[in-house]
Amino acid sequence: MTAAQKRPVAAIGLMSGTSMDGVDAALILTDGHRIEGFGVALTIDYDDAQKAALCAAIEAARSLPDSTAVPDVFAELGRDLARWHAAAVERLMSEAGLESGDVAVVGFHGHTLRHAPERGFTWQAGDGDELARLLGIPVVSDFRSADVAAGGEGAPLAPLYHAALLRSDTAGVARPIAWPVAVLNLGGVANVTWVPGPEDADRLIAFDTGPGNALIDDWVLSQCGWSRDENGALAASGQIHPELVAQALRHTYFVRPVPKSLDRDAFASLLQSPAWQGLSPADGAATLTALTAASVARAVEHFPAPPKAWYVCGGGRHNPTLMAMLGQRLGAPVEPVEALGWRGDSLEAEAFAYLAVRSREGLPLSLPGTTGVSAPRGGGRLSVPAQRGRAQDAW
Repeated sequence: MTAAQKRPVAAIGLMSGTSMDGVDAALILTDGHRIEGFGVALTIDYDDAQKAALCAAIEAARSLPDSTAVPDVFAELGRDLARWHAAAVERLMSEAGLESGDVAVVGFHGHTLRHAPERGFTWQAGDGDELARLLGIPVVSDFRSADVAAGGEGAPLAPLYHAALLRSDTAGVARPIAWPVAVLNLGGVANVTWVPGPEDADRLIAFDTGPGNALIDDWVLSQCGWSRDENGALAASGQIHPELVAQALRHTYFVRPVPKSLDRDAFASLLQSPAWQGLSPADGAATLTALTAASVARAVEHFPAPPKAWYVCGGGRHNPTLMAMLGQRLGAPVEPVEALGWRGDSLEAEAFAYLAVRSREGLPLSLPGTTGVSAPRGGGRLSVPAQRGRAQDAW
């Protein structure tokens, strides 16, 4: 029996994104090639104490010496993350009517504390061994390190899942597609996958386009005490300062060749400059939203052909002001991924379920066109619980 003929298995993916909203969990059915079905998906929001712990760790990570591995100082946070994610998995399995023996593998991204592939490391906190122990299910974690060690960017990792969705008859694509298309993820950092056609996975191009929601979130938190600009209302009430957008776009990141990737706080110093500090809360939100849209538009320079449509996932698709700005700049239809029948709030969690199965099957998680690695690269670290039920037989 070939890998492509193996029967699909139930896999759960977990994502704690750079926006620090909470834990996303999603159940899919896949053989590591095609997406055969979808199950329950949910989000458990972080409380204030959990967000504070993540923020403190990210701040501490900035000042620590470079290392190829997550420093030991974050071990307690890694165990905490395992417990928080275990609660999400247990709730998902309860809603789905599943037991641990029904799930073949859990894909555990953890939480990124620092991402510096140019220095040879990426840190995602999260104790995969502890999560496997808590759940009694095999866990794949540490998805990015192998790619970075092989000279890749370690991000983005969802492109292979985007391509699998686009070519899977059972994945719910609700309309004919005109190729090429772009799948844009508006998380804390924005990233894009350019897909030339349904069977062209080896020709994917992917990279981080620039700031996503992180700068906007940080601005409204510092100026208004809010966690986000709800529905883009603050930005909609402000005036864009185009000279500040143009100045930000002179950042060296935008002239780097692709593939390339960003740390969440790569542009954080921008908000400390006198020019930005002098803006009203509304004008700052409007200008930062325009910066996100403008940096996405710059991405088109790196594609062999402009996308005929853009499909957007991530929290930023809920911001109508940002979506309108993207529509004005991109010269092509811009729609949430729900237009394809996809689940935009769980897409990244689904991706790590898919990648966990691929990791177990020894299949690539990244490609030269998606992370800059020299050849297709596998990855992930497997944690197996001491006792295991019937789902192991699916492998």
